[in-house]
Formats: sequence, structure tokens, C-alpha cells
Amino acid sequence: MDTAGETLPHRRIDDLLRASTAVVEHLDLEEVLGRIVEAAMSLVDAHYGALGVLGPDGRLERFIHRGIDPATAERIGDLPRGRGILGAVIAADRPVRLPHLSEDPRSSGFPAHHPPMESFLGVPIRVRDSVYGDLYLADARAGAFTADDEALMVSLAATAGVAIENARLYEEARARQQWSEAIADVMGALLDVDSDDALDVIVERVVPVVAADVAAVSIPCGDAEMKIIASQGADAVRLRGRIFARAGTPADRALSSGRAVSTPEQPAGALFAEQPPVGPSVAVPLLAGDEPLGVLTISREPGCPPFSDAELEMAFVFAGQAGVAIEVVRAREERRRAERTQDRTRIARDLHDHVIQRLFGAGLALQAVAMTSAEPAAAALTEQVDALDDAIKEIRTIIYALSHSPGSSRGTRDRLLSVTSETLASLPSAPRLRFSGPIDSLVTADLADDLAAVLRECLANIVKHADARVVDASLAVADERVTLTVRDDGRGIPADAGRRGLANLAERARLRGGECLIESTADAGTTVTWTVPLPDEEDTP
Repeated sequence: MDTAGETLPHRRIDDLLRASTAVVEHLDLEEVLGRIVEAAMSLVDAHYGALGVLGPDGRLERFIHRGIDPATAERIGDLPRGRGILGAVIAADRPVRLPHLSEDPRSSGFPAHHPPMESFLGVPIRVRDSVYGDLYLADARAGAFTADDEALMVSLAATAGVAIENARLYEEARARQQWSEAIADVMGALLDVDSDDALDVIVERVVPVVAADVAAVSIPCGDAEMKIIASQGADAVRLRGRIFARAGTPADRALSSGRAVSTPEQPAGALFAEQPPVGPSVAVPLLAGDEPLGVLTISREPGCPPFSDAELEMAFVFAGQAGVAIEVVRAREERRRAERTQDRTRIARDLHDHVIQRLFGAGLALQAVAMTSAEPAAAALTEQVDALDDAIKEIRTIIYALSHSPGSSRGTRDRLLSVTSETLASLPSAPRLRFSGPIDSLVTADLADDLAAVLRECLANIVKHADARVVDASLAVADERVTLTVRDDGRGIPADAGRRGLANLAERARLRGGECLIESTADAGTTVTWTVPLPDEEDTP
């Protein structure tokens, strides 16, 4: 008996060592939590086990369970929130061991479809100086949990606390690495675009790197409202251009505090009628020096875990670096704009002082010859003089345009030409882009944003999928409508191809009361015609 009494504790200590090893050898937090429950069940031979993670309010935020099959768990419904005997363990902050769970006055019973449970053992898990959660075990196969079982669970909980802390530190390091990659990716991308497209680049690059569902940038619109001017991810088209009340929103708090603001899930329509439901979100102010550019909001799907403190910190660092990059882009554009202004002034001067004078002199000479020539030759010479007059008028128009270049704003033509230039190195021949009508005077900045986005999407699709040799694009303003047409001679759009990008183009047109027509064949290539009405005068900034 003495020998057997000494062998049992040694064997159980060996079991504890093996269980501790199984817990600490993993770094993924989800796997660590599951291994803790499984090791505890094996160590005390329990039929059921669970680990409840406490939230900031002291109630159960997550519940990892073993022993109940998925079908039964689905029939039970919502996971426990920390009431009854589970809440008693949380409140006691020490082990709770019961031979008969149903006889304890703190027990609140089980929901429908829940399997019956008799014996119970609950032990808190501490990470550093705070309680991270509680480890719950039920239905010991030996009949009831013993004092030795409780001692083993206390030891395992201590090891579990270390393993959880290691996993959390690993997740923080991995999150920092992901944010660092996002920063480097965005910084590199921003150096190849202009400031008008910088915010679009930020939301496009940050979504896949940080595993977000949607990202958006909103800017102050007056003193009481915010407007979403860039978005990426699920329902991005529905978000862009929406205006919402600023007061009390996460974006408002981020701008006011200058810090990252974390928020829980939001139901559909929380900010505006068309807003889809979103999961945990973080709002980060975008600053260029002391100038607030807007707020970057990153959201995950409903049901996802919230952003950690480390992720909030890295999000703020990311926003700061993005602001610096935007300042660099702006300074580069100012320098280029100054250089272009000097070039335009020089060209205008040369045209006026040299070209027009020579054309005018040639016209006078032709007039003199025409006066002394016979009728057929005189008529032909007069026709050429008229042609020279028309050429002089056109050159004077060009001189006026060159001499009155916009100061700090870019016209629609410049923006679309800039978008076209991005694909020069990716196509066999340079895309042709033609304009007709009063484009820069009637196309608003907001509409120009959509036109640039549509052209960029079309050209990106051509580069990636069309295998085209010739690309021809045109922008026309006529009959109170704006029409952007993009044609290519590629292999057309396959019937089974994904059309998410093209669906976004159609949605942009629909939101403006227009339409997007797509004609595609394997022989003739693809033609995208995007047409919308011009904004009303009262809507024009």
C-alpha cells in the first residue's frame, strides 16, 4: 500500500509535466487555449472542459469548450456569458470544487439541449498580475474531483498563464510585423502616385495585409459632418461618397484626441442608412504635419476578435508614416508643378515671339502674291491664307491655356492622363486618350474621382487579362452627359471570369444615375462605355 501510495503521486506529477509540455510548445493563441482545455481534461479524467476568457467588463468574452459535439453545441445556442456557477468562479477568484453541481445554490441550471453535468471544478488562470480567464471541468469519470485534482489544476493554470502570455507576445510580434509590411508597402506605392490618389492607395494596400474586411478614409465636411472619400473591401462602392453626422462617432473621437480609437461591432445603419454591419473597428487620424487629412477606419467582419493594444499602437504608427509619405508626395508634386509652369511659360513665349510672327509673315506674303496672280491661283492662295489665320487662332488659344495653368488644382484631363501613364510600361503600345467638350469646366472634382477610378480599373483589367495590343480611350462631355469609353483589341472577357471590379464600375454609374455597358467578344475585344449625367449646378462645388 505504501508503495502504491507513493507511485500514484509520482505518476500524476509525470502527467502534469506532460500536460504542461503540451501546453507551452505552441505559440498560436487559439491553439494554446484549446490545448489547455484538452490537457486539463486528460489530467483529471474529466468528461467536459472549457476555458472562459474574461473581457474588459469582467464577463466572459470568449468560451472554448471540449466534450460537447458541434451538433449539440449548435442546438444549445449562445455560449455562456458568466452567470450562475461560472460567474461564481469569476467572482471568487479562487478554485471552486463541487461534488454535486445541481445542489449548489449558485447554480442557475442548464439551457435546453445541454447535457447533464454533476461534479465541477473551476480554477482561475492568471497572466502576470491579472486574471485572464477561468478553467472549467465537469463530470469527473471517477465520480468527483479530489483535492489532488484541484492542486494539479492550480499548477496547470500557472503553466497555462505563462503559455498564454507567450502566445500573446508572439501574436503582438506577428501583428507588428504585418503592420510594418503594410507601412513599407504603402510607402513604396505612394512614391509612384499623385496626392489625389494617395488615400486610395492607403486603403487598397492596408486591407489585405492586416486581414481587414473593409477600410475607408473620411474627411471633415463642414463642422458637423464627415464624408467618406476612399474605401476598399466589402461594400466599398456603397461607402464611398457617403456623408454622416460627425458628433460622437469614432472618427470624431480620433480627430479630437489625435489617437487611435477602438470600437466594438456596429449594426447596419449605425452611421448612415446604407452602412452595412461591421465588426471590431479602429479609427486612426491621418495627419500631414499639423494638418488633419482625415480618419482611416479599418474594420473586421462581425464576430472577429477586437484589435489588440499592440495593433492599435501599430495602426497609429502606420497612420503617422502615411501622413509623412503624403507630405513627400505633395512636395514632389509642388516641385513638378513649378517646373511645368516654367516650361509652359517658356513654350507660350516661344510660340508668341517666334511661331506666330513667322506664320503671320508668311500669310502677308501669300496675300501679296495672291493680289498679283490669276484667278485660280489667287483663290488657292487666299484659301491657304485663311488656313494660316485659323492656325494662328488655335496657337493663340494654346498660348492662353499655357499662360493660365491652374495653380494648385489638377484638371480632369491631367488626372486621366496621369492614370493612363501608369500603364505605359505594361502594354505593347501606349494607350490613346482623346477628349472632347468642355471637360475641365463642367466635370466636378467628385466626378473626376469616379472617372479616374473607372479608367484605372479598365486599364488594370486590360493589363492583367486582355493580352491587348491597342487600347483606345475617350472622354466626352455632350448633351449634359459625361461618357468615358475604353476599347481594346484583346481576347475578351471569359464567361466564367469574376466580375467584381466591373460590378463596382456599374455601381458607381448607378449611384450617379447613369449606366455602364460592356461589350466583349473573343474576336473584337472589349468595349466599356461608362456614362452619367453632369451634376446639377447646385451640386457643383
